[in-house]
Amino acid sequence: MNYRHAFHAGNFADLVKHAALLQFLARLMAQAGPLSVIDTHAGRGLYDLAGVEAKKSGEADAGIVRLMAAADAPAEFAPLTAAVRKLNGAGPVRRYPGSPWLVADALRAGDSYLACELRPEEHQALRERMHGRRGVRTLCADGYDVAAEQTPPAGQALVLIDPPFERADDYPRIVETVAAVWARNRSATALVWLPLKDLETFDGFLRDLEDEAAGPLLICETRMRPLTDPLKMNGCALVLLGAPAGMTAPLEAICGWTAHTLGEGGTAKVYAL
Repeated sequence: MNYRHAFHAGNFADLVKHAALLQFLARLMAQAGPLSVIDTHAGRGLYDLAGVEAKKSGEADAGIVRLMAAADAPAEFAPLTAAVRKLNGAGPVRRYPGSPWLVADALRAGDSYLACELRPEEHQALRERMHGRRGVRTLCADGYDVAAEQTPPAGQALVLIDPPFERADDYPRIVETVAAVWARNRSATALVWLPLKDLETFDGFLRDLEDEAAGPLLICETRMRPLTDPLKMNGCALVLLGAPAGMTAPLEAICGWTAHTLGEGGTAKVYAL
């Protein structure tokens, strides 16, 4: 596969995903007991926005750079912007944290995080960045294959699923992975990120997931432009499975601001299934 997240780090989809992730983690960590987090497609954990890839795409300039300069961003982005400021100080936004960095920073004593990454060179970079972090393990493996077996059979668990969607079987494998996780631990929760290209593909995925779901689904659509060209990434979606109470309003704020401020005639909606 040719996908490298370095081209896309800090883009609008990262803003939605990471702001939502931090809101999700805060609510799970407000509950009693340790939390286990399993990340199926972790990436390298930290990205250089001054690198060749990021500069070539320009997506960070249209995403995190605009967010950091915005005076009207809702408070729900504050945990993400604080993490970015911590990395960059008072200077320009050069470094951007991926999910592994954000999760590792949020862990409490007793919590654990397993970051899976299939590509050897990306995993090596991830392992170096996570070295010495309390409660953190990395694994060079297909996260779909190991997510369920690495999920504890009881207690709080969060599975993050964010594949590159360069394989034809990503959608069914997400459904299979979620079903396997729930078969092992009925109290587990999940956050799935998906591109929005056309509604037929997305609606088909939701129907398949509903058939396997052991709990309610919360759907967040961030449409950056009308879904008229299925060859373009016209937006992104998050599917939260077993989301804790109070997630709807933060997600509406995150997705709404991103679509309306950074999009081209963008719209957003959050709804339950």
